[in-house]
Amino acid sequence: MELKNKTAEKISFVVSIKPSLANAIRRSVNDIPVLAIEEVDIYKNDSVLYDEVIAHRLGLLPLKNQKIKKGQKIEMRLKVKGKKEGSEIFASELSGDVVYPNTPLILLSEGQSLELVARAGIGIGVEHAKFSPGVMFYKHLQKIKILGEGFKQTHLAEIYNKTFDLDASGKLKIKDANAMDLDNDDFKDYPGINVELGEDLVFEIESWGQMDAKEIFVEACKALKENLLEVSKELK
Repeated sequence: MELKNKTAEKISFVVSIKPSLANAIRRSVNDIPVLAIEEVDIYKNDSVLYDEVIAHRLGLLPLKNQKIKKGQKIEMRLKVKGKKEGSEIFASELSGDVVYPNTPLILLSEGQSLELVARAGIGIGVEHAKFSPGVMFYKHLQKIKILGEGFKQTHLAEIYNKTFDLDASGKLKIKDANAMDLDNDDFKDYPGINVELGEDLVFEIESWGQMDAKEIFVEACKALKENLLEVSKELK
């Protein structure tokens, strides 16, 4: 495995596995248990938004506490009143741990009120998108070759400046073959540039904030293993 980029929110790495296994891991992201708001009791709503719209927005808020067990609930309360015209209410007003407290929830005019109780529980992404921890995808590692006339195609360094650059002598060179998704159709008018797909795969994982991007990959592998064990038990 070759690590290309790593932050808490995003990770990118190259790995040598079969596409079928990579796809199974990708699909298993939606089998990772994730905490999200799934029930909302609204006691007062003077805003212009319907109750259902507010509940939907709350359900999509990423939450921090991912350690509770399935069946347990976390209760979160919100009671706010508009102090002026166009008062912006943020997720930080909820009495619970939200990942992005500066997420706007609603606008209230002066004197308008919103009172509700929300309950969060554990679910998985195959049940609803709000339980998804992030996105994972993969692609084949690209191999770009510059041959003969290709070194003279210097204007490609301007068109695809993430992929190509110029060396000290002014000839075209490869800067990062996988910075952009390219194929031979992109270079049909530029002789000497050839794109091939290697056997290695580039994984890209981006987290919505409930867990680190690296943890998403680990948990997806665990979910896949558990599902395979269930299948194995049924076959026996």
